Amino acid sequence: MINRIIRLLLTILGMSLGIGLMALLESLNLLEFLDDLKIKLYSYIGIGLIFGIIFFILSPKIIKLGKKVVSIVEGEIQKIPASDIILGVVGLVLGLLIANLISPLFHMIPYVGPVLSILFYILFGYFGVVVPTRKKDDFTNALSSLKKSGSKEKNQKNTNPVLPKILDTSVIIDGRIADICKTGFVEGPLVIPEFVLEELQRIADSSDSLKRNRGRRGLDILNKIQKELEIEVIIHEKDFEDIAEVDSKLLKLAQFIKGKVVTNDYNLNKVAEFHGVEVLNINELANAIKPVVLPGEEMMVQVIKDGKESGQGVAYLDDGTMIVVDGGKKHIGDTIGVLVTSVLQTAAGRMIFAKPKSMTDKAV
Repeated sequence: MINRIIRLLLTILGMSLGIGLMALLESLNLLEFLDDLKIKLYSYIGIGLIFGIIFFILSPKIIKLGKKVVSIVEGEIQKIPASDIILGVVGLVLGLLIANLISPLFHMIPYVGPVLSILFYILFGYFGVVVPTRKKDDFTNALSSLKKSGSKEKNQKNTNPVLPKILDTSVIIDGRIADICKTGFVEGPLVIPEFVLEELQRIADSSDSLKRNRGRRGLDILNKIQKELEIEVIIHEKDFEDIAEVDSKLLKLAQFIKGKVVTNDYNLNKVAEFHGVEVLNINELANAIKPVVLPGEEMMVQVIKDGKESGQGVAYLDDGTMIVVDGGKKHIGDTIGVLVTSVLQTAAGRMIFAKPKSMTDKAV
């Protein structure tokens, strides 16, 4: 079927060439002997038919020759790498564009201007194909070096990406997160999961007045962070319906968005470490910024109650740090000087052990 269509097209091409040849002869005044218009028309038709018949007869050989040429060209193209073909095409287009910009200058030169313009097109087309393909390695190295430098700058910028901070219920109710964000020490967006908001709402609607006040305080803290502070707050709607506990959902969400959990819950801190989730514990931060107390230092404290062990008294620093005073039970209600004996540091807080200075003086 395709061969028949090609033979038909070749026949039409032959007839067109015949008619075109007659038109060319007429333009050269070589058909003056054909004075009669009818004879001239028959001549056009006759020559057109003769050329059409010739091309129709020769069409099988032309098709065979064309297929042979196409197969040779395909074989040669298959030997050329695809990168060379792409570079050659791009170079050819660029070369012809440059020649097109320059060639109008040659048209101003009489007689030889058009010839020079054609030569310029051929020259620049040739160089456009040859130069990129022969200098392929140089172009590849230049592009790879640019790519490496760009990726290097990108990696330098993303060496320490800012991870989102996911707030749990306890740290929102605690309220200190708002003050920490206000200081600018917390970077990156704060993520408030939808299920945490729902839990805060349930606490705020509780019949227990203490729980209700805690829930409302948490909602007020969130409004303060969102309206007063210049930090991005994202309400994340992702929920894990197959998980019942809010803490487990928090850890799952942290793994899902590759974020850090902000909490003051000691138990959640430990579970998160087990699951490989990074945690920012507000209590640890508070302990880290407390004044350092070393064994042997002296301080003045007020013993306010007795301790768990016999004879112990308990006092507190202004930041809430508990001081266990050995033998301080008899000093309850008094402000006394104590000598620090040891400091116990945990994620839940810091505890200082001390003795009344009077006892150490007597020992000396």
